[in-house]
Amino acid sequence: MVILSSLILSPFVKAQTDSTPQPVTIVPGSNNYNLLYQVQPKKNSTSAVSEVFTPDLIKTNTPTFGGWLAGRVAGLHAFQTSGEPGNDDYSFLLRGQAPMVLIDGTPQSFPSINPEQIESITILKDAVATAMLGMRGGNGAILITTKKGSRNGQHIEASVQHGVQMPTQLPKFVNAYKYATLYNEALANDGLAPLYSQSDLAAYQNGSDPKEHPDVNWQKQVLKNTAPFSRYDVSISGGNLNTRYFVNLDYLHQGGLFKKEGFNTYNTNADYKRYILRSNVQVNLNKFISSSLNLFGRIQNTNQPGANTASIFTNFFNTPNNAYPVLNSDGSLGGNADYLTNIYAQSVLTGYRPSYERDFKVDLNVRGNLDVIAKGLWVKVLGAVNAYQRESTNRSKTFAVFKETTDNAGHPMYTKYGIAGDMVNTITINSQNRLFYTEFSMGYSKEFNGASHLDAIVVASNDNRMVNSELPFNYSGISAKVSYSHNDKYLFEATAGYNGTERFPKSKRYGLFPAVGLGWNIARENFVKNNVEWLNDLKLRVSGGRTGNANVGYYDYYQYYVTGDGYGFGNTIPPAAQTVTLQQGSLANPHITWEKADKISAGLEATLFNRALTFSVDYFNDKYFDLVQTPASGSSMLGTAYAQQNIGTNRYKGLELQATWQREKDGFHYFIAPNVTVLKNKVEYMAEPAWPYSYMAQTGKPVGQAYGYVADGLFNSKDEITAHAFQGNNIVPGDIRYKDLNNDGIIDGFDQQPIGNQQPFVFYGANAGIGYKGLNLTMLWQGAHNRDVQLTGYRAFQNNGKGQAMEMHENRWTPGNNNAGYPRLWVGNNPNNMVTSSYWIRSGNFLRLKNIELGYAIPQKLLPRLKVDQVRFFINATNLVTISKLNDSNIDPENTTGVYPIMKTCTAGVTIKL
Repeated sequence: MVILSSLILSPFVKAQTDSTPQPVTIVPGSNNYNLLYQVQPKKNSTSAVSEVFTPDLIKTNTPTFGGWLAGRVAGLHAFQTSGEPGNDDYSFLLRGQAPMVLIDGTPQSFPSINPEQIESITILKDAVATAMLGMRGGNGAILITTKKGSRNGQHIEASVQHGVQMPTQLPKFVNAYKYATLYNEALANDGLAPLYSQSDLAAYQNGSDPKEHPDVNWQKQVLKNTAPFSRYDVSISGGNLNTRYFVNLDYLHQGGLFKKEGFNTYNTNADYKRYILRSNVQVNLNKFISSSLNLFGRIQNTNQPGANTASIFTNFFNTPNNAYPVLNSDGSLGGNADYLTNIYAQSVLTGYRPSYERDFKVDLNVRGNLDVIAKGLWVKVLGAVNAYQRESTNRSKTFAVFKETTDNAGHPMYTKYGIAGDMVNTITINSQNRLFYTEFSMGYSKEFNGASHLDAIVVASNDNRMVNSELPFNYSGISAKVSYSHNDKYLFEATAGYNGTERFPKSKRYGLFPAVGLGWNIARENFVKNNVEWLNDLKLRVSGGRTGNANVGYYDYYQYYVTGDGYGFGNTIPPAAQTVTLQQGSLANPHITWEKADKISAGLEATLFNRALTFSVDYFNDKYFDLVQTPASGSSMLGTAYAQQNIGTNRYKGLELQATWQREKDGFHYFIAPNVTVLKNKVEYMAEPAWPYSYMAQTGKPVGQAYGYVADGLFNSKDEITAHAFQGNNIVPGDIRYKDLNNDGIIDGFDQQPIGNQQPFVFYGANAGIGYKGLNLTMLWQGAHNRDVQLTGYRAFQNNGKGQAMEMHENRWTPGNNNAGYPRLWVGNNPNNMVTSSYWIRSGNFLRLKNIELGYAIPQKLLPRLKVDQVRFFINATNLVTISKLNDSNIDPENTTGVYPIMKTCTAGVTIKL
């Protein structure tokens, strides 16, 4: 039964169906779920599970699987904060938590892989689906299943696509004349004399003196409008009755936005190249024993300027257009005592910093069919080894800048700042991880008189991880699951995990995590089946159980000591002669244990009108308790850090809805598949001080709630300031006014409360498509509602008054503009206006056209002449359109920190199947 998986759609792949007569379907799917340690018929599942398949994954151009899932799955919120090549991974939250990621059943995370090697991505949401993970299943799980070969001969598939990337948004800074004008205004507001004379302003405005009155648009100076993007992918698969194989080779290149200079013999751009090889082979050794060997290798090479990418983008905000010329009259680099980092020089004259990442993974399993002992009995042994290393090479160099002035005779003079140094050459191992995973499982499957079905599985596993120089981190335990169905109507599942880790005290090292699920397919009842022809399936399911999260530090139950300050006796002066002391580190907690989650989930799944319409509704209520936190109510008189303790309790609950409507007739087909999630959370308990006012408490408020002052507009006159509660001695008209919450006549720390939206977070997506024969158009929309962002990094004249101003600052408060969107301007520090307050909160709601693709497949009747099975051309765009109130401020709603921009990607390509 295609229920949850049908949310994720494509008009190109037909779904597998059961024996009931079906219309031609246009969505991918299967009759089974790929779950932990086993494959289970969907019709017998009581779990909250969603799936995504390859035809949808390949549509969104992103190096990481997080981008493929954005907007496609109810309950999963995927978001991106940077578009930097090689560092543009997505983060995702499943029902409010960061889920565990497994690949082919092994606990690992390869965020940067290619979609062509993936068969499906399964989202495991509730306790029944993840209890076998024990103390690693509390946050849900994402299971990636890679492709296997087929038994019907060899198939070759190749795909090539090329295109460009461009920023969704870049900040817009004012030119030199506007900057100087605004700066003088800010100085006047601070009671200071102007810095720029009228002749200075005229020179900036008419551009008559570019050396001493420059106007440099630094973004245009060092950034290109577009960057290249390309991918090449080849797969070979096939097999026979005894052997199956799938081999995939993929290359991806993601260029950067920095301009380069021909005089460099090395690359100074920020770019990313990735090479991936996967080989999956399955062999039937005899009629009782089969084996599979999966190999994965990945090389990732990234590069950036020697000054590093983040520093350059930071300096766009810290450097006004009039700071210095790019080059002086003699060709030297412009700069001065206030601006030592010429941005042009940073991008092309500071060398380069390449990084290299290497991954290698081997999975080997052997499965034995024990039908000779009992029909349906089997055993399997699995071993996996993974090695990862990332190293960075620093080949950077420094440069000197010069301030050009003229003497009394009009001759140029140059003052030097900094030193031009030689290129360094150092290599650093940033991280290296090694994983050894072993697993033994035994399963049993049996049918009773064709009416009832029993499945049982027991798994013992050990996961040993070595991260950098730390001692090994080991998870071990056993788990089991029993599933029973009667006539596909009455469903029962019971599962449990019992595992632990040595990072906990011996007395609290292992825990039991049970869960139970029940289901009832009402449509299989005779009184429905014989009377309601338009209803194919109607399943009710409910589950509940306990899962865990091993949020544990580095042996927090051991007390440790660190080197303290030395002291001497008598006239001891040299530090080396002083006596070394030891002092207590953070307090140990011999009772620390894992975090726990009690989860309840209920769902309704339905398929109607000969499977033209499918939908599902899920409600969940998850209580997370024994959360590891440091008490906020402690006293600094302790003299060291308080121990981590299991003291917090949070609750997450919500509603997930998803639906699919699809039709096909006479070669014309269309579909639409919306999904929406409403998520509400709150802190039920945390150890916090006894606040004097209830509105200051975090208990009872949303998890992660921002706190600050409540802005009440801007002061428009001195009389308003005098009549208001005291905010400070230097408040002037145009400053932010705050509410006196406790009515004591003083604005201070006791007037801070939750700020921003406290409504349930809503995120949604809609996948849709239309086509006629070989021509098709698909699109995916992604959005979020009740979302706030803090724009603290977009203030004028940051960097101690030396920073840039933006176009948004032109709508600042002045005596004639009382309805301004920005306070009065100031230079340098302004404690009143710069504190955290609701004034800087903006709506982060957005609707994004995540993907759109137009494709055309050459008619089948023409393909024999070409000796191919399929040829399909396509044009694809990712992040093409974003609708947001932040567009007016040239800010992407997911990238609000001014780092490397999120990118639009537009490509054209062709896929050929042989």
